[in-house]
Amino acid sequence: MKKRVSLFCLCLLLTITAMAQDKPAYKLFTKAGKEVKYSKMLDELQKADVVLFGEQHNDPIAHWLQLEVAKDLHEAHQQKFSIGAEMFEADVQLVLDEYLSGKVAENNFEQESRPWNNYKTDYRPIVRFAKEASVPFIATNVPRRYAAIVSSGSLQALDNLAPEAKQYMAPLPIMVDMNLPGYKNMLSMFGSNTHGNTKAENIVQAQALKDATMAHLILKQLAKGNKVLHLNGSYHSDNYEGIGWYLKQKQPNLKVVTITTVTQEDVEKLTDENKNKADFILVVPATMTKTY
Repeated sequence: MKKRVSLFCLCLLLTITAMAQDKPAYKLFTKAGKEVKYSKMLDELQKADVVLFGEQHNDPIAHWLQLEVAKDLHEAHQQKFSIGAEMFEADVQLVLDEYLSGKVAENNFEQESRPWNNYKTDYRPIVRFAKEASVPFIATNVPRRYAAIVSSGSLQALDNLAPEAKQYMAPLPIMVDMNLPGYKNMLSMFGSNTHGNTKAENIVQAQALKDATMAHLILKQLAKGNKVLHLNGSYHSDNYEGIGWYLKQKQPNLKVVTITTVTQEDVEKLTDENKNKADFILVVPATMTKTY
């Protein structure tokens, strides 16, 4: 009997030790905080018209998982699938298409498409996948020069642009709900808790221009019969606002599934502050190395 108890205690000790030494690179949770397997999440993503994958731009786990999701959704939808990304501005779509179709070399594409500084480590793998698998890759962000115009002069300043410029943004006029929590938080971040601070409101309007434009270009893909995986900073889709809000204004019955990326000291349990941010929450250890 003593030997059995001793053996049991030894096994228990080894189990506890093994658990203590386990260092998962990530955990997935539902919005309610229930841990979920990747395969279960994928089942839901495959049913969606649009998947908004919100990232922390320097998080390597998010970038890796985006690539895995892209591969699996392509396998499910085949040629009725496209990828969109905040990281490319709409006016570089031509050179992006030229690269994807093999008409221009990769180095020319990277020189002329104004890629982000972390492109080679974080986004090049998924763009190369799109090229190899013949998946349309859509540059969905508004050109930054137009966002800058709004930041300094409000959305009304866009009215003076040429028609050729307006093709790179959502149709004007763009409605902005300043009472959305995300936009209200931005107002407070820039020194205003109420409407009337013109500078702060212009910055929020520039954010809304980006959100509306990304939604507009996603909807264009849906009109072609494609399912869409969209990559964006989590702030553009957290709490079902931003891009998702604009999508729902145009197509209320659209099935949009969101993923967000958060960091926690302890990845074993989702903290209350991170619940309900998205349909699925990717939790990465706070000590995870960053790409920049």
